[in-house]
Amino acid sequence: MYTHQIQLRVRYAETDQMGYVYYGNYASYFEVARVETLRACGITYRELEERGVMLPVRDFQIRYHRPARYDDALDITTTITELPSTRIRFEYQTHLNGELINTAMTDLVFVDRESGRPKRCPEDVLQLLQVHFH
Repeated sequence: MYTHQIQLRVRYAETDQMGYVYYGNYASYFEVARVETLRACGITYRELEERGVMLPVRDFQIRYHRPARYDDALDITTTITELPSTRIRFEYQTHLNGELINTAMTDLVFVDRESGRPKRCPEDVLQLLQVHFH
């Protein structure tokens, strides 16, 4: 299992008329968390894409416990719970001042850019992640 944490501050434009973070913005927050989690492991989306490997989202689930508002500093913990195969799963917990405000999950698929077909996780990516799993 590999866990990484980032902090994001809610911008005014990300809130709705009620003053809460608009629910759709969490997908963007989790994309930032996911990219930074992979970067911390030594993997960048840019390098994968340059090698013809795409990572589209296959599934996204979220459960909201309480809202966040403008200028809140959100702590997002991202966990890769299992070694990837043709898919990689990320689980997220968002906290505000130590209180859990949502949990989420995304499944992404490794896809060959040219064929558009799923493919196995590149071996070098698997090796970088394996050191975090016992």
